[in-house]
Amino acid sequence: MKKILIVTGPQGSGNHMWSKLFALSPRCFGWQALLDEYWIGHDQEPFAEYWQDPSKLKYFDWGQADYYVTSISIPYMNNGTATIPNFKGFVAELEQLGIEVQVAIIGRDPTVLRLQEERVRGKATVDQALDELGKLSGLLPNFLSYELLQLYRQEYLHQLNHILKWPIAYTDSRIEEIIKEDANAKYVKPIKHHWVDDLAKHTSRKWR
Repeated sequence: MKKILIVTGPQGSGNHMWSKLFALSPRCFGWQALLDEYWIGHDQEPFAEYWQDPSKLKYFDWGQADYYVTSISIPYMNNGTATIPNFKGFVAELEQLGIEVQVAIIGRDPTVLRLQEERVRGKATVDQALDELGKLSGLLPNFLSYELLQLYRQEYLHQLNHILKWPIAYTDSRIEEIIKEDANAKYVKPIKHHWVDDLAKHTSRKWR
């Protein structure tokens, strides 16, 4: 059976990065053009026109692979207009075609995510995204963590390969280039002291 993985989450949570990682496997049809560019607008994502009109999915060439990945954020920009993806229509059309659907919800530190959205889009939309994602519970989604990827790197991708039962090229040499920049770093500032520091120092001493 043909399978498709819908990668989605709040805007700014890493759709482009995850699209690159999933496109590394030669067994998977994904956003291969993104591997040659740092960033491409979502209007050029391989399934962009089908998100606009899911009924066109019946004309898509499903003979290209057994595994497919599509990426879309909540909301996504449709000709400059913030738009909520038509998940219900998209999934219904795929199921009618006999395509097995899996959903992977991507996440990022919520404080950083709100700062990112405000910087790039002018306002935070994460709460709107969370509301929409709550409607996908029937699809039993998996969750992908940006922070766990940054910390555990290939080991985390190896684990996802088993959890998702999906072809992930977790040994590909291009992975380090894709994830080398910690996108959270620019929002994180060190602090000199926090009151919990004193507790930690005290409790770490040998009691007498």
